[in-house]
Amino acid sequence: MPRPSASVQLYTVRDALAADLSATTQRLADLGVRAVEPYGLVEAADTLGPALAAAHLTAPTSHVTLHGGVHDAAFAAARALGVATLIDPYIPEERWTTRSDVAALAAEFTEIARQAADHGLQVGYHNHWWELETLVDGTPALEVFADELGDAPVVLELDTYWSAVGGVDPVALLGRLGERVVALHIKDGPISRDTALQQPAGQGAMPIADILAAAPTARPVIEFDEYAGDLFEGIAASIAHVRSLGVEL
Repeated sequence: MPRPSASVQLYTVRDALAADLSATTQRLADLGVRAVEPYGLVEAADTLGPALAAAHLTAPTSHVTLHGGVHDAAFAAARALGVATLIDPYIPEERWTTRSDVAALAAEFTEIARQAADHGLQVGYHNHWWELETLVDGTPALEVFADELGDAPVVLELDTYWSAVGGVDPVALLGRLGERVVALHIKDGPISRDTALQQPAGQGAMPIADILAAAPTARPVIEFDEYAGDLFEGIAASIAHVRSLGVEL
């Protein structure tokens, strides 16, 4: 299976989107971007759809809250925008502290995935640092979650930077998680919780080439939580770096 094309997480340009949605999506397209990953999909769907269409952008994946019984609205928004994979971006730290907590999350996501399949959709989860930093019986909670899922069709989007911040080597982790990882958040920097220190891919401490090699069928998603420089220049630099490593847009 070939690697899917790279995309850009729209949270990166959230301020620009709020100021001028259409101009921002077009500016991404002018950088060569062909796919993006929206966030807050349910709230954004009505206005985002026309802007993506005008800029000839697709949204194969999207961040959207799924847990807590709100997935039906997410399914409807996904169908409206042509999103295939819905990724829950955040479950707070306190829900990852015990095996029973993590097993309950796995059971909830398994049921959501079953319902999503009836709509032709796939669901998954995106980590921060705490799901790796928190150990359950000596194992990072995210890996316990993956084990508890068993053969359930729940996928993962590994935020490789937060994995490293959480103290777990993302390359080794990708080897253990295998094909359950269908997307990778690609960001760089000094491996710090201070998001203002993030840098374009290839300019920090992250082993981007090794990460991509460890997950050859996963979609790379370029993201900055924050960036001290010009965001669009940072995105362009990240695009250039992943292209130099053989990733298509």
